[in-house]
Amino acid sequence: MSRKEFGRGKERGRDKDKMKKKRNMIVRNKVCRFCADRKITIDYKDVRLLSPFITERGKIVARRISGNCAIHQREITTAIKRARIIALIPFTATQLPMA
Repeated sequence: MSRKEFGRGKERGRDKDKMKKKRNMIVRNKVCRFCADRKITIDYKDVRLLSPFITERGKIVARRISGNCAIHQREITTAIKRARIIALIPFTATQLPMA
């Protein structure tokens, strides 16, 4: 059997395009903002500090996306959960009334 029977001919062009896109991307090392600035303390009452780590749907942003270290990500999740229980932050996004 030849390679064309397995459909490898079409996939080669796609792989080259993906490699070009990867080469053009700038990879930036994410630094934990709490490790960089030791003055910032994570507090469940500080909603302004916690809001960048919550999506529009109300989910907690992952560590690889936010750029936090493991220790501070754990502190952020516990602070967000405490703020949700006290009703400083909603559990989910606000829903529109059904018409």
